[in-house]
Amino acid sequence: MFLRCESTTAASILGIWHVATDSANRNESSDLSGKRVALVGKLAGMTRREVFAALRQVDAIPSEKLDERVDLVVFGEDDLTGISDPAISTQLQAKAAQGDLQFISETTLWQWLGLIEPHQKLHRLYTPAMLSDLLGVSQSIIRRWHRRGLIVPARQVRSLPYFDYREVSTAKQLAAMLASGMSPDRIERQLSAISQYLPDVQRPLVQLSVMVEGRDILLRQGEGLVEPGGQMRFDFDREEAEEDVFQVVDPGNDQPETADQWDARAADYEDDEQLDEAIRCLRSAIAVGGPSAERSFRLAELLYRAGYLDGAIERYHMAIELDPEMIEARANLGCVLAESGQLVEATTALREAIEVYDDYCDAHFHLARTLDELGRQREATVHWEKCLALNPDSPWADEAYARLYPDEAS
Repeated sequence: MFLRCESTTAASILGIWHVATDSANRNESSDLSGKRVALVGKLAGMTRREVFAALRQVDAIPSEKLDERVDLVVFGEDDLTGISDPAISTQLQAKAAQGDLQFISETTLWQWLGLIEPHQKLHRLYTPAMLSDLLGVSQSIIRRWHRRGLIVPARQVRSLPYFDYREVSTAKQLAAMLASGMSPDRIERQLSAISQYLPDVQRPLVQLSVMVEGRDILLRQGEGLVEPGGQMRFDFDREEAEEDVFQVVDPGNDQPETADQWDARAADYEDDEQLDEAIRCLRSAIAVGGPSAERSFRLAELLYRAGYLDGAIERYHMAIELDPEMIEARANLGCVLAESGQLVEATTALREAIEVYDDYCDAHFHLARTLDELGRQREATVHWEKCLALNPDSPWADEAYARLYPDEAS
């Protein structure tokens, strides 16, 4: 798609952008190899650095300058208001008129790079480990939200869930509730009460407008606010000592009888950061209900968090024996082995995770780190590149980029 620019005003630039966007459907693919590419305006889908890294992957040449050497101009879809009048020079207009310069929209570039299908909006997928790093909450909390259906994966590879940007937004809301002082159990009770009050609403955080006030989740209805049970909220300054139907229940002294009851008791202690008690309860669940990959994995996580690295390693091994395709167990085993100084063994575990699923960004990231620590930079480069290619927007992208392009990072 080639355009002749009749004006260099901001309005004409916006006009070019609209034409570029309208023409996206007619540009199904393009070979970017060897082309010099410049960006105009603010991008919605990636940072400029991330785009430059993606362009290098296809042998294109990113250009910081919009000059006569450029072959392709990409218009960002987020904001063009800051573009100066001479952004598209007379020389560039002439080059476009001769058919030697191409203008495309940001979405078209994502399609050409193979990041999205035609007509599909750009989105990134996050593993539990990525969400944990992004939100600053433990992976066990992320998995609990997943088990409870508070966040729903866009796709699942074997036992590994991947969450898209909509679920990341929901997870951010949940993390903000935790930060406000609400416990995971309290959050779930209040959301459940909202669903009971509005039976057609299964996911209040996604389907409704809610806010957090103190330790309560309130539903916006018209000009007012409604408590989870349906009562209108009029007094916004009530004391915390007031009776609260959503008070977190103490685990109590009743002895659990079934494996599921021991599981639930372990989760209660874990929420309260009583890790040794949680470990005891989870061991009891395994004793009553028998070992399973999921219980062994959860126990390994608890043992690691409590500082029992050797015990965690053994339980990760057990989880893998029970389910050889449990990718997270293999990757986490590699991380704990690396942390305990067993670097060679760690690379083996991480490579095995990649053998099960080659597109597991987490495993490539930690393997690259471990190989760098072993002084095997050439091998590490392959996995840094793979990590960026799989998810240039991950919480670890900055480190990967800095390892691959130290001169630019500095």
